Amino acid sequence: MNARLVGTFTTLIVFLVAALAVPLGLAYASHRTNRLLLDRRADATRFAELADQAAREDDYTGLISEVDRYASLYDAAVRIRDREGAILLTAGDFTADDGDALRLALSGRTTEELPTITPFSPDTVLLAEPAGRDAQLSGVVLLQAPAGRARRDVSLVWGALALGTLVSLAYAVFAARRLARWILRPVTELDRTTQAIAQGRLDARAHPGGGPSELRRLEERFNAMADAVSAAMERQRAFVADASHELRTPLTVLGLRLENLEPHLRREGTAEYEEAMAELDRLALLVEDLLALARVEAGAGTGGKDVELAPRMGTWREVYAAKDLTLLTEIPDGAVVPEAAARIADIALDNAQKFVPAGGTVTVSLSGRVLRVADDGPGLSDEEREEALGRFWRSSSHGNVPGSGLGLAIAAELARACGATLRLLPAAPHGLIVELRLPGP
Repeated sequence: MNARLVGTFTTLIVFLVAALAVPLGLAYASHRTNRLLLDRRADATRFAELADQAAREDDYTGLISEVDRYASLYDAAVRIRDREGAILLTAGDFTADDGDALRLALSGRTTEELPTITPFSPDTVLLAEPAGRDAQLSGVVLLQAPAGRARRDVSLVWGALALGTLVSLAYAVFAARRLARWILRPVTELDRTTQAIAQGRLDARAHPGGGPSELRRLEERFNAMADAVSAAMERQRAFVADASHELRTPLTVLGLRLENLEPHLRREGTAEYEEAMAELDRLALLVEDLLALARVEAGAGTGGKDVELAPRMGTWREVYAAKDLTLLTEIPDGAVVPEAAARIADIALDNAQKFVPAGGTVTVSLSGRVLRVADDGPGLSDEEREEALGRFWRSSSHGNVPGSGLGLAIAAELARACGATLRLLPAAPHGLIVELRLPGP
């Protein structure tokens, strides 16, 4: 839009300047041509009078002297013909084709106009003046006058107009850009703010400044809307966090009381007791994951500190060995990643040890700014991978595996919080790859 506004304003200025400069340049060229015509026609008229007098007296001595002096002084050329068209005398370098001018003068008419002088016109102009009057026409005076000075004057004026036009256009473009920026400043600010909010910076707000009053009001109302939405989301997070936190104690107490009841159960109630305890454990895990998700969304635990990744794999090797799984690592010595990336790796490893069958292999690799956790388990279909990062999503084939369906959702929030990109990819020949691309070179 900025380019369109600048283009529109500049085009209008171009037409306006052209509408002023072009007529002014043509008007001056016409004025300078008429001035040249008047100056030289006066000379041609004087020579016509002298030629008529010389023809009556049959003495051209004075005329020849006058014509030669004029041609030498003004670098012009003069040719005088009699009424039959024969050349009586010529002074200067006469090179013009005088056919049309001669016929005009022999008909008793003088040169009334010249071609408009421009920087590209011929070097000379030709004027014709009849000698004598009406039926007593005695001859014709043809004056070839230099037009160099007139061309130079027109060139200077046209050059000044062109320079003024260029300066005006440059100023117009500058003013148009400033005006377009002023008009679009609120739009640019809103675009920047919406992009920041889309990237997870919910505290980003537009900064009211210059611009049309209607767009400034739009900025203010956008900020008010963002404040309302942010407050609503914060209340929602606070509710989830508070509810999860408050549920932990009752669940813990309930678990202890159920465990205390175990010695008093009859044999036929043992199965139901174990199912109740399993559901209680699942509920406790769900509460813990909800609390963790609320903390991540609130920005807790996603700070910028870095941790070494290799030592963190030691604990997971013990867990994997207990389940007859192999954990391979391809991590450079001393490699560090953000705390959020390490937590994402923990989530991916925790999921893998649940779904990869005994004897399987899980590989953790770090190459540059790309962290991958790949397994050779059953993996997920294309549709399942697209939905797996959502909250409470669980595959239909994972119904008997403990979990809340929030692990990958928490990982996705952690990735967003640290500016990384999280993707689920298929492994060959089967399995799943959790790929995290960290920001930076």
